[in-house]
Amino acid sequence: MKDNRINYDLERRLRRYTISNLIRYIVFGQAIVYALMLIMPSVGYRLYSLITLTRSGLMRGQIWRVITFVFAPPSASPIFIIFSLYFYYMIGMGLENRWGKVKFNLYYLVGMVAAVIACLITGSASNAYLNLSLFFAYAAMYPDEEVLLFMILPVKMKYLALIDAVLYTYEFIVGSASTRVTIALCLLNVLLFLGGDLMNTIRRESRYWKTRYNFRKTMRK
Repeated sequence: MKDNRINYDLERRLRRYTISNLIRYIVFGQAIVYALMLIMPSVGYRLYSLITLTRSGLMRGQIWRVITFVFAPPSASPIFIIFSLYFYYMIGMGLENRWGKVKFNLYYLVGMVAAVIACLITGSASNAYLNLSLFFAYAAMYPDEEVLLFMILPVKMKYLALIDAVLYTYEFIVGSASTRVTIALCLLNVLLFLGGDLMNTIRRESRYWKTRYNFRKTMRK
């Protein structure tokens, strides 16, 4: 009861400083930057170079980069961008609806701080792993929700998360030291906020597959 009271008091104090529908502004900002890069390349790419997160930029006093890097869109085709931005909007709103705006803002802020630290250590950082942390959080909250992969194949979130986890684990193992630092720091908030949920999901899946294996083993006898 005491812990719940502390959490409630903290959330009440922070509520005035948080932003409702935060992911909406982030996705909208990325869409604007990407549109400028397509329609007015000279302006768009200049803007992109000014908002990305680089140590050299920060050392020149361009402090705005610690915030504006979240508006840098991924490098992809226009069709992929549409699906990508919609996907992150969906999971961002889903997390905010589940957690409330205070916890969601804190989660995103921790990811931003981690990205800045990674930038100072390695020289640069992007919002890619921060966005990935949103995906892992959503998969932990809604593991059995299905999405249409390539708008055709229905796949549960937990399986997409597992595939991404394998890929990034491989990248962590074979990547450079800067890559390892960036991945570790930018995904730190997943463990801080969702360590218990992830462990529960792993235990639940383990029991499910164990029960399924035992059932098939019994049927073969």
